[in-house]
Amino acid sequence: MLRNARHEKILELIDEREIETQEELCEALSACNFSVTQATVSRDIKELHLFKVKGNTKRFRYASIRNGENGLSDKMRSLFKTCVVEIRAVGNLILVKTLNGNGGNAGAVIDRLSYPEVVGSIAGDDTVLSVCETPAGAQAVYERLESIIED
Repeated sequence: MLRNARHEKILELIDEREIETQEELCEALSACNFSVTQATVSRDIKELHLFKVKGNTKRFRYASIRNGENGLSDKMRSLFKTCVVEIRAVGNLILVKTLNGNGGNAGAVIDRLSYPEVVGSIAGDDTVLSVCETPAGAQAVYERLESIIED
C-alpha cells in the first residue's frame, strides 16, 4: 500500500513542479513524509515509466505518460506530434525521424502504445527504429502513427 501511495505522490509532484534529478525527487518525497532512498526512487522511476523532457526553468524535468484516449495523454500526443519529422515503413521496419534529442521521447510513446505488431524498438538521439513481425504489420503501425501526427 505504501508503494502505491508513494507512486501517486511522485506523479503528483512531477505534475506540480519541475523535478530534474532523483535527489530532488527524494527531497520532495521526504518533505511529504515519505522515507525513501535513492535506490527506491530509481526503482519507482522505472516502474512508473518516467522519462525526461525539456523543462521551462530547469534543463530537464521528469514527466510521465498518463493513460488517455488510446493509451496516450494529450501531452504525450502533442509531444509526439511536435518532435516527429518523418515516419517511414520499410519492409517489416518502421523508421521514425525526430528533432535532435527527441528519439527517446518518441520511442517512449511507441512503447506505451504497445502495438502487438511491434516486436521491439530502439531509440537514438533523433531516430526510432521499430521492428514488426511482418511488412503488413509495419504498414498498419505506420498508418496508426501517421494518424497521431495528423490529428
